[in-house]
Amino acid sequence: MNPEDVPARTLRIQPLGLTLPVAQGQSLLEAARAAGVKLPSLCRNGSCRECIARVLAGSVRHRIEWPGLSADEKAGGWILPCVALAEGDVTLWQPQARAG
Repeated sequence: MNPEDVPARTLRIQPLGLTLPVAQGQSLLEAARAAGVKLPSLCRNGSCRECIARVLAGSVRHRIEWPGLSADEKAGGWILPCVALAEGDVTLWQPQARAG
């Protein structure tokens, strides 16, 4: 499949209320940063949990097999945006997000 054939994805960040584009292969943290939105982060490799957020709608997969989340957290919709890839449009709950 050609990159231009991949449907565009969006990331909506709540409660900030912003909707951002997500490029193919871009993590949710990378997409936010590219759009000038600041999400909490430190390690950017899925181990420190600083960026932990909850998916309200949509689905993601992680770049690494088992990021720093418990099975209960994963089942509850918690993700690590630094290593999370959108599988479609995603709505994320991250009250510490800041525009600009």
